[in-house]
Amino acid sequence: MSPTGGEGPGPLERWRPRAAASTVWYLRLLALLNLVAVLSVPFRDEVRRHNTGEFFTPYLMTAGLTSVLLALFLAVAMRRRKRAAWIFNTGLSGATFLGFLVLLAWGDHYKDHVWNYFSVVLTGLFLAALLVSRREFTSKGDRSNPKTAAAAAVGGLALGGLVGSVLVQLTNEVSGAGFGTRFSYAVHRMITLEPAERIRDVVLVPTWVNAAINAMSAVLFLFVLWVAFRSPRGEELQTDEDQDRLRALLEKQGERDSLGYFALRRDKAVVFSPSGKAAVAYRVVGGVTLASGDPIGDPEAWPGAIDAWLAEAREHAWVPAVMGASEEAGVIYARHGLDALELGDEAIVELDEFSLDGRAMRVVRQAYNRVKRAGYTVRIRRHGDIPECDMAELVAKADQWRDGATERGFSMALGRLGDAGDGRCVMLECFDGEGELRALLSFVPWGANGLSLDLMRRDRDSENGLMEFMVIELLQRAREVELERVSLNFAMFRSVFERGSKLGAGPVLRLWRAVLGFFSRWWQIESLYRANAKYRPIWEPRYLLFEKSSEIPRIGIASARAEGFITVPSMPVLFRRRHR
Repeated sequence: MSPTGGEGPGPLERWRPRAAASTVWYLRLLALLNLVAVLSVPFRDEVRRHNTGEFFTPYLMTAGLTSVLLALFLAVAMRRRKRAAWIFNTGLSGATFLGFLVLLAWGDHYKDHVWNYFSVVLTGLFLAALLVSRREFTSKGDRSNPKTAAAAAVGGLALGGLVGSVLVQLTNEVSGAGFGTRFSYAVHRMITLEPAERIRDVVLVPTWVNAAINAMSAVLFLFVLWVAFRSPRGEELQTDEDQDRLRALLEKQGERDSLGYFALRRDKAVVFSPSGKAAVAYRVVGGVTLASGDPIGDPEAWPGAIDAWLAEAREHAWVPAVMGASEEAGVIYARHGLDALELGDEAIVELDEFSLDGRAMRVVRQAYNRVKRAGYTVRIRRHGDIPECDMAELVAKADQWRDGATERGFSMALGRLGDAGDGRCVMLECFDGEGELRALLSFVPWGANGLSLDLMRRDRDSENGLMEFMVIELLQRAREVELERVSLNFAMFRSVFERGSKLGAGPVLRLWRAVLGFFSRWWQIESLYRANAKYRPIWEPRYLLFEKSSEIPRIGIASARAEGFITVPSMPVLFRRRHR
């Protein structure tokens, strides 16, 4: 009985997680032993002698590099509780175990060796652990994975056979090998590493050709494994009903988070709490379910939405992560098992505290006056008040002035301009003395009396300082849009730049600042901080949230892909997954 008087978990329920963990550690151990065998010639020869003589070794112990990769891959998939990995291991280890039993029952010469009984027992224990822990492996894969993996294997073998046959034709030292023989040699090399005797009699190629064919085999093997066990991509498009429910939540609680409106991006999915009073918006990138900002809605309902989001992540073996969460949300996420890493700070300007007066604002004030004297003017309008023809021109200019072909942004960008549903967004248009449009800024609503910066575009041939001029114009004319506060750009690692330049900064902090300064040449890390610091804003910290520190590199790559800093080449149609 449990302390509360109810029935406690039975022995089987208590052993299931341990059994599942033991299968992962078994695969890790086998990967290590196979790697040692690959690197140690005496050990490798001994294992191979056992596997080809009167002995046999435990499940997956073959002393080959392929087994190293397979065991590692399966260990990762089993740790993520993928159902497909459990089925694969159960089927293969079950067949291996039954084969061992048959050899011991009908092969008299196998009964004399104790090692064979050890292999049977170890393989049987692994199989038993799989069967006991069956209910632990609930993570779903993509339903198209098996047939796609089979197609990848067949297509890869065909392509490898063609490439290998060309290499054999160019380097073969023996005559008489037709295309079929050369193709068969390459395919056998990819599958078994050793072709049949009759083929080797008419094919003699340099060692590097065999190595190249074997390398193609290893690449194909890894690709097929990835296709077979990859996680579902997930829903990317919000339905109209989702949009309506999110807008209703933002109408009530939108002032809580300056990034809340960006949950309406249509490449984000959304999961709601059981009460419907809160939601988490996310996007699945590379097997990472990437949420952004705080949950939407009533903070009392946040735990329900977070639970639903994490349950969906476990169901599909996605890695959960949150980009740009506030400290308030970070505390709630931490109660659900996520750890936090400070990413940087968001610059927020409170209108009742902003002023161009004083020595600290002298540089900004001079830049503003210089642009104003040059004849530049700013027009401020809600998107809903802009005629359709004017909006089309603004969209065209924004595309023309974009830096690169990729639209960047995910957690702090809306990713669309001129959408009919964004009528409350605010547009700033900057014109030169001749009335020519030279720059534009777009802001999304932040509650009833706030704005968050979404888009910044300008003509590169225009006057320097236009962005600062436009921001100050907005701050000074705040009454036109009933404005109380403005969220500007996010400054990544702001505290490093601020503290690293001060007297007494330690060597580690100075080194870290120098490294970030180096990368700022390409990614504008430091320049964004300094651009925001001009307005003397309130700095609000933002955090990256994650479950395991070992997954931070994967989360970082997924975040860079979502933000548009890394572009992944499109896959062939065969390997693309449809949205659910």
